[in-house]
Amino acid sequence: MNKNIRGSLLQLKRYRLFIGTLIVMGVLFLIKVEIGMKAVDVTLFSFKEMILIIPPVFILLGLLDIWVPKETMVKYLGEDSGLKGKILAIFLGSAAAGPLYGAFPVAGVFMKKGVKFSNIVLFIGAWSTTKIPMVLFEINSLGIRFAMTRLAASMVGIFIIAAIVNTFLNDQDIKAVYKNANDMF
Repeated sequence: MNKNIRGSLLQLKRYRLFIGTLIVMGVLFLIKVEIGMKAVDVTLFSFKEMILIIPPVFILLGLLDIWVPKETMVKYLGEDSGLKGKILAIFLGSAAAGPLYGAFPVAGVFMKKGVKFSNIVLFIGAWSTTKIPMVLFEINSLGIRFAMTRLAASMVGIFIIAAIVNTFLNDQDIKAVYKNANDMF
Protein backbone atom coordinates (compact mmCIF):
# COMPACT_ATOMS: atom_id res chain seq x y z
CA MET A 1 0.00 0.00 0.00
CA ASN A 2 1.22 3.47 -0.85
CA LYS A 3 2.82 5.35 2.09
CA ASN A 4 0.60 8.38 1.53
CA ILE A 5 -2.58 6.29 1.59
CA ARG A 6 -1.42 4.44 4.71
CA GLY A 7 -0.61 7.77 6.38
CA SER A 8 -4.04 9.13 5.46
CA LEU A 9 -5.75 6.04 6.86
CA LEU A 10 -3.80 6.40 10.12
CA GLN A 11 -4.89 10.04 10.36
CA LEU A 12 -8.53 9.03 9.77
CA LYS A 13 -8.22 6.34 12.43
CA ARG A 14 -6.72 8.84 14.89
CA TYR A 15 -9.61 11.25 14.39
CA ARG A 16 -12.42 8.69 14.03
CA LEU A 17 -14.23 9.85 17.17
CA PHE A 18 -14.17 13.47 16.01
CA ILE A 19 -15.29 12.49 12.50
CA GLY A 20 -18.04 10.29 13.95
CA THR A 21 -19.23 13.18 16.11
CA LEU A 22 -19.37 15.46 13.06
CA ILE A 23 -21.43 12.86 11.20
CA VAL A 24 -23.85 12.48 14.13
CA MET A 25 -24.22 16.27 14.36
CA GLY A 26 -24.88 16.43 10.62
CA VAL A 27 -27.59 13.79 10.96
CA LEU A 28 -29.09 15.75 13.87
CA PHE A 29 -29.28 18.83 11.65
CA LEU A 30 -31.02 16.80 8.94
CA ILE A 31 -33.53 15.32 11.39
CA LYS A 32 -34.26 18.46 13.40
CA VAL A 33 -32.38 21.73 13.06
CA GLU A 34 -33.14 22.83 16.65
CA ILE A 35 -31.53 19.72 18.10
CA GLY A 36 -28.51 20.15 15.82
CA MET A 37 -28.12 23.78 16.93
CA LYS A 38 -28.35 22.75 20.59
CA ALA A 39 -25.63 20.12 20.00
CA VAL A 40 -23.40 22.77 18.40
CA ASP A 41 -24.04 25.16 21.31
CA VAL A 42 -23.12 22.50 23.87
CA THR A 43 -20.00 21.58 21.90
CA LEU A 44 -18.87 25.21 21.63
CA PHE A 45 -19.52 25.79 25.35
CA SER A 46 -17.45 22.73 26.27
CA PHE A 47 -14.65 23.77 23.91
CA LYS A 48 -14.59 27.28 25.38
CA GLU A 49 -14.49 25.86 28.91
CA MET A 50 -11.55 23.62 28.03
CA ILE A 51 -9.66 26.45 26.32
CA LEU A 52 -10.02 28.57 29.47
CA ILE A 53 -8.97 25.79 31.87
CA ILE A 54 -6.32 23.68 30.15
CA PRO A 55 -3.63 26.39 29.65
CA PRO A 56 -3.58 27.47 33.32
CA VAL A 57 -3.47 23.81 34.41
CA PHE A 58 -0.43 23.17 32.23
CA ILE A 59 1.29 26.35 33.43
CA LEU A 60 0.77 25.22 37.03
CA LEU A 61 2.03 21.76 36.13
CA GLY A 62 5.19 23.24 34.67
CA LEU A 63 5.75 25.24 37.83
CA LEU A 64 5.04 22.18 40.00
CA ASP A 65 7.49 20.16 37.95
CA ILE A 66 10.22 22.77 38.31
CA TRP A 67 9.65 24.12 41.83
CA VAL A 68 8.89 20.97 43.80
CA PRO A 69 11.84 18.55 43.96
CA LYS A 70 11.18 14.86 43.47
CA GLU A 71 12.59 14.13 46.92
CA THR A 72 9.94 16.35 48.55
CA MET A 73 7.12 14.62 46.68
CA VAL A 74 8.48 11.19 47.60
CA LYS A 75 8.84 12.24 51.23
CA TYR A 76 5.25 13.45 51.58
CA LEU A 77 3.38 11.32 49.02
CA GLY A 78 5.73 8.45 48.13
CA GLU A 79 5.80 4.77 49.06
CA ASP A 80 6.70 5.38 52.70
CA SER A 81 4.38 8.35 53.27
CA GLY A 82 1.78 6.31 55.17
CA LEU A 83 -1.32 7.99 56.55
CA LYS A 84 0.05 11.52 56.12
CA GLY A 85 0.46 10.83 52.39
CA LYS A 86 -3.13 9.68 52.10
CA ILE A 87 -4.41 12.73 53.98
CA LEU A 88 -2.26 15.07 51.89
CA ALA A 89 -3.43 13.44 48.63
CA ILE A 90 -7.05 13.89 49.66
CA PHE A 91 -6.45 17.48 50.76
CA LEU A 92 -4.71 18.35 47.47
CA GLY A 93 -7.56 16.82 45.48
CA SER A 94 -10.20 18.56 47.61
CA ALA A 95 -8.50 21.96 47.37
CA ALA A 96 -7.95 21.77 43.62
CA ALA A 97 -9.96 23.87 41.23
CA GLY A 98 -11.32 22.91 37.85
CA PRO A 99 -13.08 19.99 36.24
CA LEU A 100 -11.97 16.39 36.59
CA TYR A 101 -10.07 16.33 33.31
CA GLY A 102 -7.63 18.74 34.95
CA ALA A 103 -6.72 16.10 37.53
CA PHE A 104 -5.16 13.68 35.07
CA PRO A 105 -2.25 15.85 33.92
CA VAL A 106 -1.56 16.64 37.58
CA ALA A 107 -1.59 12.92 38.34
CA GLY A 108 0.87 12.41 35.48
CA VAL A 109 3.30 14.88 37.00
CA PHE A 110 2.78 13.23 40.39
CA MET A 111 3.76 9.90 38.83
CA LYS A 112 6.85 11.48 37.31
CA LYS A 113 7.76 12.78 40.77
CA GLY A 114 7.42 9.35 42.42
CA VAL A 115 4.08 9.67 44.20
CA LYS A 116 2.66 6.36 45.44
CA PHE A 117 -0.01 4.96 43.10
CA SER A 118 -2.68 4.58 45.80
CA ASN A 119 -2.15 8.25 46.74
CA ILE A 120 -2.71 9.22 43.11
CA VAL A 121 -5.97 7.26 43.07
CA LEU A 122 -7.01 9.01 46.31
CA PHE A 123 -6.07 12.38 44.80
CA ILE A 124 -8.21 11.80 41.69
CA GLY A 125 -11.10 10.51 43.80
CA ALA A 126 -10.94 13.55 46.06
CA TRP A 127 -10.73 15.90 43.07
CA SER A 128 -13.89 14.36 41.65
CA THR A 129 -16.06 14.25 44.78
CA THR A 130 -14.80 16.23 47.77
CA LYS A 131 -13.99 19.71 46.52
CA ILE A 132 -14.13 22.27 49.31
CA PRO A 133 -16.30 24.79 47.38
CA MET A 134 -18.78 22.03 46.57
CA VAL A 135 -19.03 21.01 50.24
CA LEU A 136 -19.57 24.63 51.27
CA PHE A 137 -22.30 24.98 48.64
CA GLU A 138 -23.97 21.81 49.90
CA ILE A 139 -23.87 23.08 53.49
CA ASN A 140 -25.57 26.32 52.45
CA SER A 141 -28.08 24.73 50.11
CA LEU A 142 -28.87 21.35 51.63
CA GLY A 143 -27.73 21.64 55.22
CA ILE A 144 -24.69 20.50 57.15
CA ARG A 145 -26.14 17.07 57.95
CA PHE A 146 -26.59 16.23 54.27
CA ALA A 147 -23.20 17.68 53.28
CA MET A 148 -21.28 15.80 55.97
CA THR A 149 -23.13 12.54 55.26
CA ARG A 150 -22.37 12.84 51.54
CA LEU A 151 -18.76 13.76 52.26
CA ALA A 152 -18.31 10.79 54.62
CA ALA A 153 -19.88 8.40 52.11
CA SER A 154 -17.65 9.81 49.36
CA MET A 155 -14.52 9.39 51.49
CA VAL A 156 -15.39 5.78 52.24
CA GLY A 157 -16.02 5.21 48.53
CA ILE A 158 -12.71 6.79 47.55
CA PHE A 159 -10.77 4.51 49.92
CA ILE A 160 -12.70 1.43 48.74
CA ILE A 161 -12.01 2.28 45.10
CA ALA A 162 -8.30 2.87 45.84
CA ALA A 163 -8.11 -0.51 47.60
CA ILE A 164 -9.88 -2.27 44.70
CA VAL A 165 -7.61 -0.64 42.11
CA ASN A 166 -4.51 -1.62 44.10
CA THR A 167 -5.82 -5.16 44.47
CA PHE A 168 -6.51 -5.70 40.77
CA LEU A 169 -3.40 -4.02 39.38
CA ASN A 170 -0.16 -5.88 39.82
CA ASP A 171 3.26 -4.22 40.06
CA GLN A 172 3.88 -4.72 36.34
CA ASP A 173 0.63 -2.90 35.45
CA ILE A 174 1.44 -0.01 37.77
CA LYS A 175 4.98 0.26 36.36
CA ALA A 176 3.49 0.43 32.85
CA VAL A 177 1.20 3.28 33.95
CA TYR A 178 4.16 5.14 35.46
CA LYS A 179 6.20 4.56 32.29
CA ASN A 180 3.40 6.01 30.15
CA ALA A 181 3.15 9.03 32.44
CA ASN A 182 6.92 9.59 32.31
CA ASP A 183 6.86 9.32 28.51
CA MET A 184 4.09 11.95 28.32
CA PHE A 185 5.66 14.47 30.67
